[in-house]
Amino acid sequence: MTWRKTAARVQLAAMVAPALLLIGVFVFYPLLRGIRISFTDWNGYSQHDHFIGLDNYRKLAVDPNVRTAFVNTLLYGVGSAVIQNVWGLLYALLLNRNFFGRNAARAAVYLPVMVSGLIMGYIWYFLLQYSGGALNDARSLFGAAPVDWLADKHRAISLILFISSLQFVGQAMVIYLAGLQRIPRMYYEAAEIDGIGWWSKFRHITLPLLSPAIMANVTLKLIGGLQLFDLIVALTGGGPGFSTHSFSTLINYTYFTSQNAGYSSSLGIALFLFIMAVTVGVNRYFYRREVEH
Repeated sequence: MTWRKTAARVQLAAMVAPALLLIGVFVFYPLLRGIRISFTDWNGYSQHDHFIGLDNYRKLAVDPNVRTAFVNTLLYGVGSAVIQNVWGLLYALLLNRNFFGRNAARAAVYLPVMVSGLIMGYIWYFLLQYSGGALNDARSLFGAAPVDWLADKHRAISLILFISSLQFVGQAMVIYLAGLQRIPRMYYEAAEIDGIGWWSKFRHITLPLLSPAIMANVTLKLIGGLQLFDLIVALTGGGPGFSTHSFSTLINYTYFTSQNAGYSSSLGIALFLFIMAVTVGVNRYFYRREVEH
């Protein structure tokens, strides 16, 4: 029996080893490399760098562009999580009913998820651009003046949030649909016999039993929003000025445009720690709620 257990362990280790190797090469090594670079003044292409200690992190703490990017990242993360979860749940409740064309409607809602964020951004850019944009061309047919939709910071951020939510709401919908279809029908039938209204059924049956789906969706959408990159690059490039930059786009700008790889690495480490803290906090919150119920 001992040799069989040993053989089983060796077989299990052999199956896990390739995955661990890939994680080590493509996750842990770049992370450790990035941490080392964040303590240097490397410009991204030189053969040499110099250790500067915590200077990059001190600069990060007082940089106004970092402050702007941090606030925007919170807006993109929290805003997209709220919008996509509410919107996705409404879609799921509607499309969980039996009606003609239900599957086509589900496919239509989910279809934008399959489009690259960069492509989606450029599609909307051609709709919203000031000169030759489809939206301004439509306005001109009615004699209205063209609008520079992406020139105002607040309007640009709102449009980025809307487009990001529109693209990924189908993902939230699918997760909620899976959760709704796992709720036993007998709970609703018992509530109907007792004369309970739709709001009470939703509040006391649907929402509590959807908690695993809500937790998964909130976590996924928060992480996705906090990492938002390609849509911003395509729509505004972080402009006007630095007003719509997220942490991810600022990292890209700092590395490739400012040629400051050391500072860019410190931004990346800060974003990694922030997302990890948010994810752990959200998971612990939902876990405590599940234990209480």
